[in-house]
Amino acid sequence: AYQRSVQSNELNKDDTLNFAKSSIRRVRAEVLLDIISQVTDTKNKFRGLPLGSSAVEIVDGGTSTFFLTTFGRATRTTVCSCEVALEPNLSQALHLLNGDTVNSKCTQGGVVRKLIQGGKKPAEIVDDLYMRCLARKPTASEKAKLMVFFTEGRSEEEVLNDLFWAVLNSKEFIFNH
Repeated sequence: AYQRSVQSNELNKDDTLNFAKSSIRRVRAEVLLDIISQVTDTKNKFRGLPLGSSAVEIVDGGTSTFFLTTFGRATRTTVCSCEVALEPNLSQALHLLNGDTVNSKCTQGGVVRKLIQGGKKPAEIVDDLYMRCLARKPTASEKAKLMVFFTEGRSEEEVLNDLFWAVLNSKEFIFNH
């Protein structure tokens, strides 16, 4: 059932029991932090683990970060998977938008700066950021809308960092679909 589409059709629109379609669900806390770190070229540091360890490697339920706690990482006090909170909430949205995890990782990794220094044009960098984060290129419509921002007088790096941040905060990035 893993390769099922999330889009329903006339036959499966009301079917919730037979795995007729895939359901959209938020990526687990550990995985989300790891993919944010991966696409931003940054390393995580957790107590008792070496620099660069992934969040999914944390065995101790007491070892956590504000990000992992906010996004519902299990404390592992029981063996029940019901301990994991996968429902999105306001705290998560606010942390993604205003918290220091995504904001600092976008600039700390220097992805945009490296692409600019590599001599790429803004349109190519837009394609690279989409491929890096969403595994697809922007549609013609998306790209046309994005290219307008480069004519507003702000620096290319500032516009591209804002785009990088926006893609990392998009539903397409945060949810399995």
